[in-house]
Amino acid sequence: MSSLAGQPAQFIAMQLFQFREGNRKDPEMTPPAAGLSNADLNDLAAYFSTQKPAAPANAADPATAAAGRYLTEQHHCVQCHGPALMGQQHIPRLAGQHREYLRVQLRGFKARTRADFDGFMTSATQLLSDKDIEVLADYLAGLK
Repeated sequence: MSSLAGQPAQFIAMQLFQFREGNRKDPEMTPPAAGLSNADLNDLAAYFSTQKPAAPANAADPATAAAGRYLTEQHHCVQCHGPALMGQQHIPRLAGQHREYLRVQLRGFKARTRADFDGFMTSATQLLSDKDIEVLADYLAGLK
């Protein structure tokens, strides 16, 4: 499950639009998004973007944190998602996101089964190993 609290409003609206239009599919999100108007998408996005994200459940151990930080720089995550990985405009906040959600999304992008608005994530994940994905998910989930 993803945490919508504190995500950029444009990102939330765009993802709800993707669910509504069937470009992104999820058994929990697709059905409720199907009936949303554009105004509904924007209202929900505005609401959730102003909510405070929950504190991370745990922090990565120092070795994993160092490796994770290196991977975010090596694969240019910090250029699009921001130096603190808090997201911007249509790009989501990764910091403090749920570990399993991050794993699933990264694997989906790599496998080309996860909808990718502009193709950047599909491209960026191609060089990630399974271990890299685990390290990134653990590191990102522990960021405040």
